[in-house]
Amino acid sequence: MKAQDVIPTYERVGAEWAQQRNRNLMEKAWLDRMLAAAPRDTGVVRVLDIGCGSGKPIGSYLAERGAQLTGVDATDCMTALYPENVRGAKAIKADMRGLKLDRQFDALLAWNSFFHLSADDQRAMFATFAAHAAPGAALMFTSGHIAGEAIGEVAGAPIYHASLAPDDYRTLLSENGFKVLRFVPEDPTCGGHTIWLAQFRRA
Repeated sequence: MKAQDVIPTYERVGAEWAQQRNRNLMEKAWLDRMLAAAPRDTGVVRVLDIGCGSGKPIGSYLAERGAQLTGVDATDCMTALYPENVRGAKAIKADMRGLKLDRQFDALLAWNSFFHLSADDQRAMFATFAAHAAPGAALMFTSGHIAGEAIGEVAGAPIYHASLAPDDYRTLLSENGFKVLRFVPEDPTCGGHTIWLAQFRRA
């Protein structure tokens, strides 16, 4: 199992994963923090959900809170499910690597998706985040708590994960115009996820 196997794996088992996905919304407090940090200059928070998956429970919760969602996923499976599950959402089939939508968003979310990329591809993503960030935009993503690679499981299939060291993420965020607002490694209130919340400060 390598990074290049992630997309075909989700294409194969994505529907089963979507049915099994925990929907107790342990992420709620973090999603609320992201929305609170996002600008509301247009009257609605425009969210780019990167590696959006099926949209439940995260995308649907954000939509219920009044956000306008655009989901991006590299699989047909997830881009079909996302607009069915998230009210008013659009779904775009695209690889997050090198994404170019020529639009800016008030919040960028890469929850349990970005960490499926290789270390080098993760480094390159920070320029992509910046290119899609409106002034003051919130960025939230999950990572590992230390540098390394790991093989997890999704719907019974092995799945690749990678992480940089926290100091590397801090440097990449700063170099690309983001200020860290909050970082919690292995948050016990959120299933042990390691979570970053940052804000885009570059005009």
